[in-house]
Amino acid sequence: MNGLDWAVLIAYFGVMVAIGVWSHKRVDSVGDYFTAGGRMPWWLSGISHHMSGYSAVLFTGYAGISYTYGVTSYFTWAFPIAIGVALGAKLFAPRLNRMRSRLHVASPLEYLKDRYNLPTQQALAWSGVLLKIVDVGAKWAAIATLLSVFTGVTITQGIVITGAITAVYCTVGGLWADALTELGQFAIQLVAGLAMLIAALAKLGGISSLWNVWDEPALHHHNHPTAGPYTAIFLVAYLFIKTFEYNGGMWNQAQRYMATGSAKQAQRSATLSAALWFVWPLVLFFPMWISPLLVHAKKPDASDSYALLTERLLPHGLLGLVVVGFFSHTMAMCSSDANAISAVVTRDIAPAVSRRAREWSTRIGLIAARVCTLLFLGLSMTVATQVNSPTFKDIITIVIKWVAGLVGPIAIPFLLGLIPRFRRSGPTAALVSWAMGLLAFYLLNYPINDAVSGGVNLEYQISVPVAISLFLYIVIGYIKPEDTPERDAILAKVNGDGPDGESVALPEPAAAGDSVLGSTTVGD
Repeated sequence: MNGLDWAVLIAYFGVMVAIGVWSHKRVDSVGDYFTAGGRMPWWLSGISHHMSGYSAVLFTGYAGISYTYGVTSYFTWAFPIAIGVALGAKLFAPRLNRMRSRLHVASPLEYLKDRYNLPTQQALAWSGVLLKIVDVGAKWAAIATLLSVFTGVTITQGIVITGAITAVYCTVGGLWADALTELGQFAIQLVAGLAMLIAALAKLGGISSLWNVWDEPALHHHNHPTAGPYTAIFLVAYLFIKTFEYNGGMWNQAQRYMATGSAKQAQRSATLSAALWFVWPLVLFFPMWISPLLVHAKKPDASDSYALLTERLLPHGLLGLVVVGFFSHTMAMCSSDANAISAVVTRDIAPAVSRRAREWSTRIGLIAARVCTLLFLGLSMTVATQVNSPTFKDIITIVIKWVAGLVGPIAIPFLLGLIPRFRRSGPTAALVSWAMGLLAFYLLNYPINDAVSGGVNLEYQISVPVAISLFLYIVIGYIKPEDTPERDAILAKVNGDGPDGESVALPEPAAAGDSVLGSTTVGD
């Protein structure tokens, strides 16, 4: 990088901070901070939902998969997400929006206390928070890895720099700041991604390379949808897992649907995000697929291949813009997660452990939300410094194995609890499915994996825990039904067919820890 590249990078950081300061003026309550007060346009929500699913792991871990296996990276990552979000546009997005507008909640998990019980809510909340600390830690490590390639700073320095900038804008401006920066990041990604695609095509002889390049010996088998450990079984398992994760199972995407003005707008938001997932990753992935023709990766997992490709293909200025794109991906996802985790901690966990937290005023609640955001970012940055330790092994292990394997047990009771078909599944079904899913993940990835010659295949490590959770959640609901009039009332509000209404100024969410059953219905 030269002075022009640094100028682009510094200007980007300045814009992010300015957006945070501007968004601060729109945040007067915890509802504004966590769900934008239900006033976010559907198109902004859709772009934000899409962008919050990216991070620099795409340009490190998945770049390594692309370098080694080719188009497998698209078919076992972006394609399942696109299908899952499209399915969720009808199944989950409208219900998540009604949960906010009709139950007056500010956290995705607030409704669980009444849908199941307090222990269930706390089990899902605590386990989800711990998982996200590790997940976001991997994201910080990914962007720091890229930064070290371009600038020479150490991994720890890179983590501190990106974390500090993210902390400023997302702590001050809440979900509004997240969404607006993600809109800007989408524009940056558009220019940077197209620049990389055009440069790669020019290097290979023009647009005909899109279909001629696969005959090159270095790309042998690079055009197979599944390859290596990423088998057809892995693809199906990932489709199932990502349907839960990207429809709100890890909470930050749920906030985007909650932030729109109506269930219909939430559905439009999800449809836009799904369309982007089908198309845009193809543009980003093509240069990665053909990278073996242009660069030689130095790292064993080829996670440095995209950074090396960028340095070779792009002139200064555009190189800085691509580096900004790396930052924008990671900062979008990490700030999104930080806001969601802060909502869960202040609205769900704190009121359960402290009577004082249940009596917070609007001002104190906002302060607590911002403090929790900072604490989460600090903890995840600490984990990031250990991401290549023997415990975690490497970045892609955390993202694929840990998150994919653990998201199901956490997400299944949360999302399926919104659907009337599963009304019989109560706290027993939720807790047993959660606990057994986590236990299955531990056994498959450690004792059994160590005992089996060659280890347990990756597809089973991630699919079995979620399959066990789903099976137990459904079966226990039939064996021991726990539907009650109170729980049916929650489902009635979330699934009602009355008019949704347009964006309106909503009442302040109920005090943290209060029951949502007494809330008046909005938009019915």
